[in-house]
Amino acid sequence: MGDILVGTCSWTDRALVGSGWYPVGRRDAEGRLRHYAERFPVVEVDATYYALPGERNSALWAERTPDGFVFDVKAFSLLTGHPTRPALMPRGWPADARDPRILDEVWARFTAGIAPLRRAGRLGAVLFQFPPWFRPGARAETFLEQTARRTRGWPVSVEFRHPAWWRGEQAEATRALLTRHGMAAVAVDMTQTLPASVPPVAPVTSPGLSVVRFHGRSAHWGTGSKEERFRHCYDEDELREWLPRLEALSGRVDALHVLFNNCCGDAAVRAAEAMTRLLGRTAKQAQGTGTGTA
Repeated sequence: MGDILVGTCSWTDRALVGSGWYPVGRRDAEGRLRHYAERFPVVEVDATYYALPGERNSALWAERTPDGFVFDVKAFSLLTGHPTRPALMPRGWPADARDPRILDEVWARFTAGIAPLRRAGRLGAVLFQFPPWFRPGARAETFLEQTARRTRGWPVSVEFRHPAWWRGEQAEATRALLTRHGMAAVAVDMTQTLPASVPPVAPVTSPGLSVVRFHGRSAHWGTGSKEERFRHCYDEDELREWLPRLEALSGRVDALHVLFNNCCGDAAVRAAEAMTRLLGRTAKQAQGTGTGTA
C-alpha cells in the first residue's frame, strides 16, 4: 500500500496567514513553512502558477523542510494555456505561447526554477491544471503530447476543469491518454450541482502517483469571487465519503497526495487535519481486524 500524504494547496495564502493558525513568532516566511511542515508531509505551491519559480526560493524550501516532505508545484499559467500577465514574462517578452522562442524560454526558466527541489528529492509532482475551455479533442491531445515531451522524467499530475474529460465514453479515452503519457490523473471533490461540475472519478493512470484535490462544495464555483468559490468547511461525513476511494487508490500507487484547496481562512488546514485523523483511525481499525498490510 502506498503512502497517503495529506496537505493543503498553499501555506502562504493570505486568508490562512490572517486566520491565526500560525503562532506568534512563526509568521515570517521561514517560520510559516517550518510550522506547516511539522504538521503535514506535502504542500502544493500555487505561487508558481502566477509567476515563474526562482531557484533560490526552491532551494530555501528544501532547506526549511524535513526529509520526506514534498512539494507539488503548479505549472506556470502560460504552460497550461491560461492568460498570463506580460509583467511576469522574462526579458519583457509578450505572453505569447505561440512563439517557439518565448515558449522555450519559459520552459527553461520553469525547469531551472524547480531544479533544486528535484535535486533534493522534494518534488512530489508538477501539476498541470488546464482551464475550463481546454476540451477533449485533437488539439488538446497534441498539447498533452508536447507537455509530456517537455516533462519527460518528471512526476506529473493533470487536472482537467472541463467536465467532458471524465463523462461517459470519454472517461476511458482520457484514462488511456494519461496512462500513455505516464501522467497521474487528478481526482476532484467539488459541488456536483453545476453544469461545470467535474465528476468525482478517481482513475489510476500512473503507478507512481495519484492525486485528489478537494475544492470545497460552494455553489459559486466559476462565478463568484475567490472567497465565494472556495468558502466551504468540510464536515467529517463529507470527508468519510472519500475514505474507501482513498484507501483503494493507495493500494494501487506508490504515493497518494490528498490536497485541500478550500483556502478560505483556516478551512483547508482544518480539513487536512481532520482527514489525517480519519485515515489514521481507519488504518488502525484495519490492523486491528487483521486486514492491514505490513
